[in-house]
Amino acid sequence: MSRTLDVTSFRPDTRLAAAGAGLLAAGAGVAAAAFTASLFTGVPSPILSVGNATITLAPSWLRDFAVEQFGTADKPVLLAGIYTVIAAVAALAGLLGLRRPWLAQAITAILGLLALIAAATDRTSLSSPPVTVLPALVALVVSLVAISWLLSALGRRQQAQAGSWSEPHPGDDVGADFDRRKFLEAVAVTGAVLIAGGVGSRLLGPAQALASRRGITIPAAADAAGAVPAGASLDVRGLTPYLTSNADFYRIDTALTPPDVPAATWSLRIHGAVKNELELDFFGLLDRRLVERRVTLTCVSNEIGGDLIGNATWTGVLLADLLAEAGVQPGADAVLSTSADGFTAGTPIEALTDGRDAMIAVAMNGEPLPIEHGFPARMVVPGLYGYVSATKWLTDLEVTNFSKFSAYWTERGWSEQAPIKTASRIDVPASSATVRAGTVAVAGVAWAQHRGIKAVEVRVDGGEWQQTRLAAADGVDTWRQWVWEWSARPGDHVLEVRATDSAGEPQVVEQAPPRPDGATGLHRVGVTVT
Repeated sequence: MSRTLDVTSFRPDTRLAAAGAGLLAAGAGVAAAAFTASLFTGVPSPILSVGNATITLAPSWLRDFAVEQFGTADKPVLLAGIYTVIAAVAALAGLLGLRRPWLAQAITAILGLLALIAAATDRTSLSSPPVTVLPALVALVVSLVAISWLLSALGRRQQAQAGSWSEPHPGDDVGADFDRRKFLEAVAVTGAVLIAGGVGSRLLGPAQALASRRGITIPAAADAAGAVPAGASLDVRGLTPYLTSNADFYRIDTALTPPDVPAATWSLRIHGAVKNELELDFFGLLDRRLVERRVTLTCVSNEIGGDLIGNATWTGVLLADLLAEAGVQPGADAVLSTSADGFTAGTPIEALTDGRDAMIAVAMNGEPLPIEHGFPARMVVPGLYGYVSATKWLTDLEVTNFSKFSAYWTERGWSEQAPIKTASRIDVPASSATVRAGTVAVAGVAWAQHRGIKAVEVRVDGGEWQQTRLAAADGVDTWRQWVWEWSARPGDHVLEVRATDSAGEPQVVEQAPPRPDGATGLHRVGVTVT
């Protein structure tokens, strides 16, 4: 007699069928759960809940590494990793279930319980706990039923005898209870659940925010930004466009999928250390005085030379007007903003009331905010990195003091207040490019939001700094393009760029990583001239 779990004595086709049974059972559970989640507003699927739990529990260095390595693809990479782990564990469960079906059921149950815990603690859910955990419960039940049925139909190579497991007979790959027709029926039914759940979840959700957005017309701003000044955009091939399209605008946030918040049910509460608490709905917000401004936003995770930055035209209501109406009480120095998914950020009141165009934005580049960029409403604050100012899917503003709270990223080691640092980037020629000798256009962008750019200089191989030609200024809150005509000679060269803000302060040249308050250093590119 033996209690070994070795399954290598099974024929390859039997092992493959068992692993496939595990995969199919897990897939059916995931698909059924996704379909269940799509029936409710603001309820994430278990996969998303597990992903959100991973983001919350991951150490700061790992999150920073993910953004650094994958940029705006960090979320798809995380989801792909979760699916891969589930698939591997499910396949293993199916294999182990050849000898001991209870072990496959136990592994499946553990996965389901982990999903239940993740769902119950998911801060992104917009529903109450009973509804929030329902998709995970469906995943658990469907997966358990499916793996039990599939393994039962497949049969077992060994039969239980007096509490032990008999040794396999040569060539006897499955027990006498094996019925190929029953196994294929189980596969077909489980596969149908997987397909129906997957297709259904795609068709049904998240639909409410998308449908709501299609029906919205943003009124014309009472204070429009006007046309982009002539000369603000340079005609240089390969240079980053002055205005960033909605599709190309970077997205860095903590939500694996955007909250499904329709405009009709959205509201914003302004409370805390105020004389008059305000409660605003979306259409009431649209009825207020709207302003339109071009503002460049930057992520604090942006490395030197990185692309986590974009310039767009934003339309919204000035936060200074709303705070004046609420009546900020003396002594308050911060506003704690909260997203529909539970994210929090702390912003200095001074930055919201000092005359800069800090706003609750409802439109981006002339259309309602894209879902992934904060629809129905978000914050836009010139001059501050996004993690302390650019809360998306905004639902709550509490006037308070920094000493009374710790926001999402400050809890994780980032600075409490984060003014954007002066920086510059070379767009063309690209790093490692090969160009022909002669006149070569070296061009890029520079930014120092709410201070403005006064000058940009370039040097070659550590030589003298050369003044570049700046594009026309569009205000202190947007980046500026620049270009320099380089008389390039054959060989390998290194180009460097530095910017100076309107106060005459050059950007910091010492190299430093983004943590805790933004990267510093000079952007360098190596090029070969032939």
